[in-house]
Amino acid sequence: MTMPSDLHVIVGAGPVGASLAGRLARDGHRVRVLTRSGHDLGLPGVESVAVDASEEAALSDCAKGAAVLYNCANPGAYPLWEKRWPPLATAILHAAERTGAVLVTASNLYGYGPPDAPMVRQTPLRPSDHKGVLRAHMWTEALAMHEAGRVRATEARASDYIGPTLPISNGLLPRYADATLSGRTAAVFADPDQPHSWTAVDDVADTLAALGRDERAWGLAWIVPSNPPATVREVLRGLAEQIGADAPRMRQIPRWVLRAGGLGIPMLREVDGILYQFDAPFIADGSETAELFGITPSPWEPLLAETARAWAERAR
Repeated sequence: MTMPSDLHVIVGAGPVGASLAGRLARDGHRVRVLTRSGHDLGLPGVESVAVDASEEAALSDCAKGAAVLYNCANPGAYPLWEKRWPPLATAILHAAERTGAVLVTASNLYGYGPPDAPMVRQTPLRPSDHKGVLRAHMWTEALAMHEAGRVRATEARASDYIGPTLPISNGLLPRYADATLSGRTAAVFADPDQPHSWTAVDDVADTLAALGRDERAWGLAWIVPSNPPATVREVLRGLAEQIGADAPRMRQIPRWVLRAGGLGIPMLREVDGILYQFDAPFIADGSETAELFGITPSPWEPLLAETARAWAERAR
């Protein structure tokens, strides 16, 4: 479906926001990226604007005339979520209402809690950690406004990211890979041999772009298509093989050590809350999204090769 305006506004310029901006610009849309700093992404056809997205009026002004408003924001490290996410999410939701833009949110799988089967769009939200509670609340609030006819909202839920632009601070896999590609032993926090879904950054961007332009997506949340699951050990081995590095060496940190550290280090406590994702198979089934919107996961071997080269260069 073609939208009446070709202005697309993205809140956040992390890996997903930047990938989405480039994709939309290549498709011929006008793109405006909103960040606190207004940092220029250096992408043709992409305008960068400095704004505090938690300020609803200022955000609405920047999003005026937009066909789609994308929430790709990152409020910072996990310990900051309780303070920063609620005002930010509320401001973005109300800006969508004010401007009439379709709201498309980049989300994750935390709201499902520990799964007992592959996660699909219809899997109930049963979060076990406050971060999952936050994400679930963001969606239910947007859905309520959608059902009331106040906004048009949809959401893309992705598993842990993989891709060359992913910073080392974004997830456990980049940290483990940094050690492996540097020839060091990776200290892992959970079982490295459980099947796990990994979602390519560019596939998240492709899904967001598709959801924003297709009214069949609105009022629903969608799983981003991913490659078949792979264990942490398998992914690290694959990355190492791509650059001719030694096979990964891993040392699993006992859970009691992590929890003891969490008493004084908030980030460790937050990580402990989501390690259920690596204690058992954690599989996201995005086949419905793929079939309806024609999105296919990035080919695994080229994705591994590109990621390995970028992460190895960073490790050096």
